[in-house]
Amino acid sequence: MNIKRRSFNKLILGGAASLAAPYSFVRAQTPDPKPGDELVVGIWGGTQEKIVKEYIEPVLVDKYGCKISYVLGGTVERRARAYAERGRPSFDVLYLNIFESRQAVKDGVTQPATDAVENAQYLYPIAKKGGYGVAINPCTIVYNKTKASAPITSWKDMWKPEWQGRIAWPNGLGAEGISALMMSTLSWFGDQTKMAPEGFDKVKELKPFAAIQGSQAQLFDMFDQDIADLSVEFGSFCEKYIEERNPDFALADPEEGKALAMNVACITEGTRNQKLAEEWVNLHLSPEVMLAYAKEIYYSPTVDNVDIPADLQSKLIMPDEIDTLVDFDWDYINANRNKWQSIYDREIAG
Repeated sequence: MNIKRRSFNKLILGGAASLAAPYSFVRAQTPDPKPGDELVVGIWGGTQEKIVKEYIEPVLVDKYGCKISYVLGGTVERRARAYAERGRPSFDVLYLNIFESRQAVKDGVTQPATDAVENAQYLYPIAKKGGYGVAINPCTIVYNKTKASAPITSWKDMWKPEWQGRIAWPNGLGAEGISALMMSTLSWFGDQTKMAPEGFDKVKELKPFAAIQGSQAQLFDMFDQDIADLSVEFGSFCEKYIEERNPDFALADPEEGKALAMNVACITEGTRNQKLAEEWVNLHLSPEVMLAYAKEIYYSPTVDNVDIPADLQSKLIMPDEIDTLVDFDWDYINANRNKWQSIYDREIAG
C-alpha cells in the first residue's frame, strides 16, 4: 500500500478533526491587572525558562508592576497539580504537551483558545486546539546515515534488515513512544484503530532492540557509543545533536509525514489573573519570542506571521509544511492508553 503524504494526513485528520476544541469568542470583561498581582507560570526549565524570563516577564512587570513566579519541571508534576486544584488553581498559565493540553480543556482544567489573545488570530488551526500552541517540535526517525544503504524516506524503512538489532525504541507511551507506534501502525495499515494487536505485532518484528531509550540525552550517548543507529525522537533536539555533536546522523522526512508534537500554553479555568495570563500568552505568540525559540532550540513557530531567516528554514517546519504533519486522534489514544501501556510493557519493552 502506497499512501501519499497529503492523502495519508487527510485520512488521519478525518477522524481527529471532529475532536478539536472550538476556537472560542472572548470572555466577559475581567478586571485590569494592578501592582502587586502575582502571575504563576508552570513551564519547563533550561532554555524555555531563559527565553520567557528575557522576553515576556520584563514587559509585564514594567507595564503593571506585577510579579511573575515560576513552577519549573516536567509536565507530569504540574499536570497532576493542576488537576488536583481544578476550580481553585494556583497556576495561572501552565505549559503542557499536545495530548495533555487537549484533555485538560475537555476536563475543565484549562481554557480553550479565545480571541481575547490578540496574536491568537495568527495561530495555525492545529495550534488552537487545547489552548495556545507555542512551539512545534515534530517527532520523526533519526538515523546514522553512514550505516544506511539509502536515505530513509518511509516509516516502513525501519524494517529493512540493515537496522536489525540497531534500533533504540522510545520508552513508554509519551510523545516519542506514541509517535513511533502510531506512525508504524498508520504506515503499514492506514488506520490508527489497528494499533492493537496489528500495530504492536508489526513493531515486535523489529526486536531485538539495541536498547529502550528513556531520554534524549540517553539516546545521544547511545549513538556516540555505537550502541544504536536509529530511533524516533523530537526533531529539534536531534537537529542540535547533529549540528553540535555527530554529523553522521540525519533526520528522516518520511513520505507519510512526521508526527505532530507541540508545546501548548494553557490558561487555567478559575485563574484570578485572567488578563495577565492572556497578555503573557499574547507575548509568547509574538514574532520576537517565536524567533527566539527558533534560534535557540529550533522550535518551529505556531503562527503564520513570522519572517523566518533563510539560515533557519531548513531546520524548521515552514508554513507550506504544516499540513504534512500527522495529528493523531488523541481522544482515541487516551481512551486506550492504559491497555496499550500493558501491551507495551509486556510485548515491546519486555
